[in-house]
Amino acid sequence: MSENATSIGRLSVVGTGIRPGGHLTRETQHVIAAADRVFTVVDGLTLERLREINAGIESLQDSYAVGRQRDDSYAEMVRRILAPLEEGRHVCAAFYGHPGVFVWPAHEAVRQARAAGYRAVMYPGISAEDCLFADLGLDPAVHGCQSFEATDFLLHARRFDPTAALILWQPITLGDLGRKAFEHDPEWVRVLAEVLGETYPAEHPVTIYEAAVFPLDEARIEPVPLNRLHEARFTQASTLYLPPAGAPELSAERLERLGVRASDLVLGAYQQYRRGN
Repeated sequence: MSENATSIGRLSVVGTGIRPGGHLTRETQHVIAAADRVFTVVDGLTLERLREINAGIESLQDSYAVGRQRDDSYAEMVRRILAPLEEGRHVCAAFYGHPGVFVWPAHEAVRQARAAGYRAVMYPGISAEDCLFADLGLDPAVHGCQSFEATDFLLHARRFDPTAALILWQPITLGDLGRKAFEHDPEWVRVLAEVLGETYPAEHPVTIYEAAVFPLDEARIEPVPLNRLHEARFTQASTLYLPPAGAPELSAERLERLGVRASDLVLGAYQQYRRGN
């Protein structure tokens, strides 16, 4: 830490939500307004709204460059965010959506700040998953919910439960091994569908979901059969949702261990709904 620092620097990491301005919580607005330095990667109307709250907003968009690996861009962002902490500044980093959902620079900045002895706090925001729950009417308490990054799911022998909802993030990066562009390889999508087809029926519905950004926009909710997934168009905002393929079964072995008979179970509304769907 600099000898000229008059106080101990601290880091606040916030999320701007999905909709420009509309998803900014009061807590987030307060943190942004109170910060000495504010860095962000958001642009457009959201950036304009942030500048209304704190005129000193500094964009990190120039950390990106054509052909540059995203990991290098993210590392630069982290360095720029942490630098003012040595001057005893209160630094705020504002990211799109929820700052802890698929935002490596946010987590890494918090990790490094804490390791260096600074106070670092991450505040929750509205993520694309929150919007998906609302738009698709998905309640994770009903069927359960599993969530994986699409490439991670494809490359690793993941165990998953087809009786629970399945969410696959960032299909746009399937096949982007160089991590230099947001373009997917249809052949990778075809293999993903084949892997899923080992568990789900060939025509099992897969919903391509994209949250609405502006109040008058509609969310993209486009169902496609699993065996035609490779024909689908993805964007950076796309997420894949697969509904349960069937209902879960009670475990006779566990019921025996508990000394409970299936006929003795009193099912609540959630369990009744699951049995009927």
